[in-house]
Amino acid sequence: MKSRFPTALFSIFLQFVFISALLGGSAKSHAQQLNIIYILADDLGYSELGCYGNSFNETPFLDRMASEGMRFTRFYAAAPVCSPYRAALMTGQYPARLKITDYLRPNSAQHLPLAHTTLAEMLKSKGYRTGIVGKWHLSGYVKEGAAEETLPDQHGFDEVMVSENRGIAEGAYFWPYFWNREIEKKLPEAHEYLTERQHAEALQFIERNKEQPFFLYLSHYAVHTSVHGKPELVDHFRKKAGAGTSDPRPKNKNNDPYKPNGADVWAKQNNPHLAAQLKVIDEGVGAILKKLTDLGLDKNTLIIFTSDNGGETRVTTNKPLRAGKSSLYEGGVREPFIIWGPGIKKDVVSDQPLVNYDIYPTIKEMTGAKSTQKTDGISFAGLLKNPAYKMPARNLYWHYPLAQPHFLGGRSAGSIVSGSWKLIEFFDDNTTELYNLQKDMGEKNNVAAQNPAIVARLEKDLAAWREEVGADRPKN
Repeated sequence: MKSRFPTALFSIFLQFVFISALLGGSAKSHAQQLNIIYILADDLGYSELGCYGNSFNETPFLDRMASEGMRFTRFYAAAPVCSPYRAALMTGQYPARLKITDYLRPNSAQHLPLAHTTLAEMLKSKGYRTGIVGKWHLSGYVKEGAAEETLPDQHGFDEVMVSENRGIAEGAYFWPYFWNREIEKKLPEAHEYLTERQHAEALQFIERNKEQPFFLYLSHYAVHTSVHGKPELVDHFRKKAGAGTSDPRPKNKNNDPYKPNGADVWAKQNNPHLAAQLKVIDEGVGAILKKLTDLGLDKNTLIIFTSDNGGETRVTTNKPLRAGKSSLYEGGVREPFIIWGPGIKKDVVSDQPLVNYDIYPTIKEMTGAKSTQKTDGISFAGLLKNPAYKMPARNLYWHYPLAQPHFLGGRSAGSIVSGSWKLIEFFDDNTTELYNLQKDMGEKNNVAAQNPAIVARLEKDLAAWREEVGADRPKN
């Protein structure tokens, strides 16, 4: 792709356009309004991308996004599992305030209430065409026994494509998709691959809506386990030095490449299936960048790429972070986060802490959209304009009460990050751990015993926050 900033003068002009968008000017034409594309990977660990230090996986387009935009090293998920992250993204509120603190089961009576103004509804009121491609996971499903459901079309999405109506389960990456059995195959391949189908839908959405401002939520099912890559790509990664291996499970003892649980699916490091899935995600990002350039929309489209929680330690390591999905250690909640678009400084790495509930107020400011909904996040639009901008100091909070341990090992707990300090309270055995993240991002050294005053202060702050947001009582 040719440079988006061919001359210094043009660069200044683009930055002016972007700043005008941030200020919410009302005189903009459709062509000048800022399009938003939010690309969310599922269970992608912090260190899976090349730009985050991975040398086995292949992510050239995401790495290019990082070199042409901003990459963050302390971007957090509001929860270590799926549904509460998505609830926080859609509303800008703490999962504890929303009473969605764990992933929703297929027959769950719980769902995101319609009373909330979602990100899609806010942008729709500003004249945006809104679309979701893929995973929703903010409701139980009537087809699985839930008394009621609220799916994306009830929350402000004009177009809903390849979105589940039964659940997620162990993944179903080749057509027919058991989580949505009614969906018809669209791609010419005999074994239509879900991630490629999602990208085809995303590209068609962009093409259909090129003449109006749009918000596209490209919500991937990959790389949720059971990871399952296209056979030719899996073979490519199997041949690389250091590739992980595992035996096929009994359900696929013949190692059919189009059935789940084949050879190497459960490799714990340098997983060929995970790498193959991630490569398809990356190629889709490249196709989106090309489509935007071909349509002349690269000059007024903002792309955000991130993940909903940490990687599963059954198939990855999340090093140098500790633990993974389902855990309040950093490996469960610290995510890759890249943002690319007009006015964004090139090749900037920021270590300022952000959380995914900050997305709602940030997009609100950037687009000039209106919403009276209370938000717990804060806008980081100023940081995108000026990487030297210092975000206001604040504490970050998590509330993850479980009736029993998560099947991946996560425990019932709450946590607080205050400056460089992180405290975790485990509700199951009433123990407390304290870490200095500036010195110990891998959380190897619990220093609670050496710092009783800091522990007491953070415990008090965390308890006061739970009271303020009306958090459900911790489960023991």
